[in-house]
Amino acid sequence: MRYAIYGAGSLGTVLGAYITKSGTPIELINRNKAHTTALKEKGAHIKGTVDFEVKVDAKLPDEMSGKYDVIFLMTKQLYNVEVVTMLKEFLSDKGVIVTLQNGIPEPGIAEIVGNEHTIGCVVEWGATMDEPGTSILTSDPDSLSFHMGKMPGVPDEMFELTRELLEKMCPVDIEENLIGARWSKLLINATFSGIGTCVGGVFGDVSERAEAKQVAIRCMKECIDVGHAAGAVFAPVQGKDITKLFYYKTPVKRALGIALLPIAMKKHRMIEPSMLQDLRKGKPCEVDAINGVVCEWGRKCGVPTPVNDKIVEVIKMEQDGILGRGYENIHQFDYIVKTVK
Repeated sequence: MRYAIYGAGSLGTVLGAYITKSGTPIELINRNKAHTTALKEKGAHIKGTVDFEVKVDAKLPDEMSGKYDVIFLMTKQLYNVEVVTMLKEFLSDKGVIVTLQNGIPEPGIAEIVGNEHTIGCVVEWGATMDEPGTSILTSDPDSLSFHMGKMPGVPDEMFELTRELLEKMCPVDIEENLIGARWSKLLINATFSGIGTCVGGVFGDVSERAEAKQVAIRCMKECIDVGHAAGAVFAPVQGKDITKLFYYKTPVKRALGIALLPIAMKKHRMIEPSMLQDLRKGKPCEVDAINGVVCEWGRKCGVPTPVNDKIVEVIKMEQDGILGRGYENIHQFDYIVKTVK
């Protein structure tokens, strides 16, 4: 059996290091030459809430050869058509692509490789790239988890094999309701990664600062309204029903949800949004695959999405250099907070 992580950046390096550390060989593939060279020469260094180093098998994409049984896909969705079409040629007959991407990527991937080769996985932890070869794990070790589900037709043995690989890092919850798990993660990313990118901060800046919490609770309600209209049943997140915790119809329930935000995000407060990391590197970010998905489904279902529309607008202004990145950007939402109840 051969395994690979394609797009071994901040999160992929952490996952690859844990799997390698367990004694299971896996290739860490990344197009960043400096990062790949550091991994080849020094191994992977994982620090932050943990601290360990391990020698890993790192490759550039053009060094790939042969067939793989499991490919963990951790690139940005911006390039999925190109990347997945290329990876299809490297899949074994029963091989699977396991997408750990944001948004709802499974249907698009299945169109290219087939349902029977597509597994979805929601990542419930965060990491940041520090320097070539080094990733910072920003979630507490006791709060790490994956939520995994499959498209119809995936062989049971391949699904079990994937679960076993992921469990070399942390617990895996099997999701019969994959789309519900995706919507739950989309809600979290749209809120904390989206607003965090707008204000140039970490998840804690969204869950703990007064003005940001007012925007966050409205963003969560909006995501739930759109998801329900799209027919999704939101899956629990690490055992918690986020719709019961944060959905509201009255000012009192909204105030309760706001009070719960810092408690709910305590173990993940230091996560730096991947979109913000991209902007700081001068790269285009995947806001259209996160908040943009909420906006798209809102249009399809006839549900207004003023909060997510504004988040997309602000992030694209940052990306285009029209707007700086700082907490003062929270005032871009003043009108939203006044008008969206």
